[in-house]
Amino acid sequence: MHLRTAWVLIAVLVIVTRLCHLDIVWVEEGYPTAAALQMLAGKTIYKDFWFDKPPLFPAIYLLWGASTGLALRIAGALYVLLAAWSIFLFARLLWGESEALLAAALMAFSLTFWIPSSVMVLGPDMLMIVPHVLAVYWAWRGKALLSGLACGVALGLNVKALFVMALCGIFLAAQLPWFLVGTMAASSIWLGWLVATGGLADGWRQVWQWGLLYSANVFGMWEALTRTASWAGFHAALVVGVVVWFWYERQWRFALWLMLSVAAVCAGWRFFPRYYFQLLPVCVLLGARGLLLIPRGWWRCAAFTLFLIPLIRFGPRYGQLATDLLLHRPHEWRDLAMSNDTVAAAKLLPVSQGDTLLVWGYRPDLFALTRLPAGTPFLDSQPLTGVIADRHLTSTEQAAPQWARENRAKLVSTRPTWIADGLGPYNKALAISAYPDLQDWLANYKVIGHTEGFVIYGRRP
Repeated sequence: MHLRTAWVLIAVLVIVTRLCHLDIVWVEEGYPTAAALQMLAGKTIYKDFWFDKPPLFPAIYLLWGASTGLALRIAGALYVLLAAWSIFLFARLLWGESEALLAAALMAFSLTFWIPSSVMVLGPDMLMIVPHVLAVYWAWRGKALLSGLACGVALGLNVKALFVMALCGIFLAAQLPWFLVGTMAASSIWLGWLVATGGLADGWRQVWQWGLLYSANVFGMWEALTRTASWAGFHAALVVGVVVWFWYERQWRFALWLMLSVAAVCAGWRFFPRYYFQLLPVCVLLGARGLLLIPRGWWRCAAFTLFLIPLIRFGPRYGQLATDLLLHRPHEWRDLAMSNDTVAAAKLLPVSQGDTLLVWGYRPDLFALTRLPAGTPFLDSQPLTGVIADRHLTSTEQAAPQWARENRAKLVSTRPTWIADGLGPYNKALAISAYPDLQDWLANYKVIGHTEGFVIYGRRP
């Protein structure tokens, strides 16, 4: 296939599938959108509002004005194409154009046909793919300064960039000073921004200290094994390619890259689907080469047939979403139940100029839909309840009870126009009305409406 034609087909696949999610705001992209909206309103990250992810993550969303809809989906498509291009460069350097083109196609395919709430979201793990690939690519070429620059950018997006830095540092042991100069140069840009705005100390507490508390609440061994097996099953063709590559072309640097990527996935022992993006670059690169090392004939056909597993599982959903868009009908999809409920809650809010919002629960997509500024320093209720979001719908186990009490003491000095309790309907023990230290403050509000998953409060005159 002609190179230009192949890239056109890859671009069409990526753009069309993302446009199928045109009217959807996944909660994990609602969070950085909410943060970017506060930044556009003149607030300083960490200092003026709580955000538990590295600073370049929400800053990326400023590039399209923290908009949802078409702008967000085009941005996602362009990023996936950039990831495909970066792995194309690496594979072409190592082997040739055939492997490079297959690697680009595999990257685009893998970032399209998998868990929708992961592959559609420009989250920290997704955003780190490009600097991850480029950092290793430049380290492989001996470009220590460029590799360090890529690592510094990656660290501003995701703390798991430390594993990429370790890998590149080993590859560039003879040029380690230049690598460190590059890393420090890129890191100094976003660190200097935090120092200049006074957000460095708060950023350390919210990103690193809160992150350690978050990681202390780990999954069990069974869940770790089943989630890893699920990833491997849907990426079976890549796994086969990697195994074949190691059978024919053993090389310690790739083995080290694979081991450190596995370690990064396991770090924190939580195994969310998005964490497996750390494994994707090395698996795509080796998988492309390995699949082409399989002798032509039935064996190679069988290996490529494995791509039908994710295609059959996730492909039809794009058709359903596209049909819904064309017919102007709501999406009937269980994965969007809470998202649809957020849309309903947004319609209940009689928003006026100067209004502000508090969202109780982890429902930051409500900020994205209403574009209201936060009326408190908190974009969700995790730092107010001390219960982390992946379990607060069913559990009351607190990771940081003292920290949460201190934050609630700050909350009562604020006066948001609207309060949207998106947690209480699911877990009454964590409803905003269940906290004794908030009773007097909440008495200044009255319930103005309900949805299935929200209780909406308005401030009394």
